[in-house]
Amino acid sequence: MNKKEIGLKNLAKIDGAAAEDVFEALKNIAPDLNDMMLEFAFGTIYDRKCLDFKQREMITITSLLTQGGCENQLRVHIQASLNVGLTQEEIVETFIHCAPYVGFPRVLNAIFAAKEAFKKAD
Repeated sequence: MNKKEIGLKNLAKIDGAAAEDVFEALKNIAPDLNDMMLEFAFGTIYDRKCLDFKQREMITITSLLTQGGCENQLRVHIQASLNVGLTQEEIVETFIHCAPYVGFPRVLNAIFAAKEAFKKAD
């Protein structure tokens, strides 16, 4: 199996149909970016053996929170976090834990993104 096929397999487990929207939106403007995300992010990084998908998604949502301005990607990965078994409570607690390190504005943005993602998931 090549990296793109591995990426598709991993992505199906993590994001389900949500990833389809991202790839569809990019296919006419940046199709190479789709391939890069599949091959590198999901076919290489997510396929490494030391961490499971729950741990990887917790790291991902934390990283997106700390960057700020990534609410669209954050909502996608909050849904992915739910897909791989993180609970709403664990996601919120992950964000709260970041408050002393990145500040309340970024944590609040993440909480509001989570609130939207949770409504969509319910």
